[in-house]
Amino acid sequence: MASGDLERGAKNRGNNSNFPSFHVETAEKQWTSWLIPMFVVANIAVFIVVMYVNDCPKRNFGSERSCVAKFLGRFSFQPLKENPLFGPSSATLEKMGALEWNKVVHGDQGWRLITCMWLHAGVIHVLANMLSLVFIGIRLEQQFGFVRVGLIYLVSGFGGSILSSLFIQRNISVGASGALFGLLGAMLSELLTNWTIYSNKIAALLTLVVIIAINLAVGILPHVDNFAHIGGFFTGFLLGFVLLLRPQFGWVESRQFLADARVKSKHKAYQYMFLMAAAVLIIAGFTLGLVMLFKGENGNDHCSWCHYLSCVPTSKWNCENR
Repeated sequence: MASGDLERGAKNRGNNSNFPSFHVETAEKQWTSWLIPMFVVANIAVFIVVMYVNDCPKRNFGSERSCVAKFLGRFSFQPLKENPLFGPSSATLEKMGALEWNKVVHGDQGWRLITCMWLHAGVIHVLANMLSLVFIGIRLEQQFGFVRVGLIYLVSGFGGSILSSLFIQRNISVGASGALFGLLGAMLSELLTNWTIYSNKIAALLTLVVIIAINLAVGILPHVDNFAHIGGFFTGFLLGFVLLLRPQFGWVESRQFLADARVKSKHKAYQYMFLMAAAVLIIAGFTLGLVMLFKGENGNDHCSWCHYLSCVPTSKWNCENR
């Protein structure tokens, strides 16, 4: 996008497709995934509507700048110098609900904290995010059902928007990456809270940590909203402890066959401890974040080094207007 825009991880999604499945020793039912495919369809449909509203030929009529893929008519893309991701203009994204701090805080447009996660900066952005959503989300929905996974996706996206607004206040931001990172965070906490039922724990943990680290590392590039990634990740991580508990190994079988009288509790004590601690942190985090946001506070005033989490200046690029 142009220098005034931030895309939430438009360049860092390909590696998620290699995420392997790990054997879990449980007899729980498998769900049919339908919500995640619906999310994918909804995101693509919204992008098409945004491109229709953008109407590049009309917007650039009489200008020296030329739209890309003119054969698409009003669906053609903005000039690549303005948007290298093959998408609409910044003005169109802002009009359609992009996250913009001033409008959220001073314009009574808090709904942008939600609408921004359904917008994308371009074809490359939406395709990368939707491929990641398919590979990550469908697996989770099959294991835990649409209600829990849908809640994690939506609440994580909201959490990412809050943190992004607190630290990035001079640019607009769009994308589903906060919600996607929430699913990654939930996968990590699910592994930790259900540790005893995994047959290859270390391999699963190392793989997840590497994937998460790579994605967060890409977020330090300019014009990528890593605060949305971080906010979404920690929201999903905490929600995973609350929503993705599995019965301890042997409990389901004992209920079905009454063969193992030793397994009396559905969950282990440490699972309940994780759940309670995570629930408290979620409530406290959202309360603090929303209060700070609508009081108009800048997170950078309370953390002088946090801006490096989203952009690290080098000889190749700078981090102005962050």
